[in-house]
Amino acid sequence: MTGRDLHQLILRKWGRSYDVQVRRTQGKIFVQVMWKYLEQASFPLTEAEYFAHLETISSYLEAWGGFSQVQQFVEQTKERPRLGKAVSIPLDLGDRASEWLLEEF
Repeated sequence: MTGRDLHQLILRKWGRSYDVQVRRTQGKIFVQVMWKYLEQASFPLTEAEYFAHLETISSYLEAWGGFSQVQQFVEQTKERPRLGKAVSIPLDLGDRASEWLLEEF
């Protein structure tokens, strides 16, 4: 999966280029689809920075084997990002979760 693949998944589902973040909370890792999006005038990243950021996120997802989890969640959820409320996608990293929880995001 590439950053462009992640972008297309989000764009197909919600019609906007939403920001994506990886967060660690209470010993779990979540991919969060934020409410800010590239097409907003106030979006803090340029298009090139946005796609570079998605490329970084997708590289983590590839290393964790988590893209299919994200894809399935996005395709099935009825949630949508809205002001102050991200769509949180929990990742199940299996037995290797502790290896990744040591690193700060």
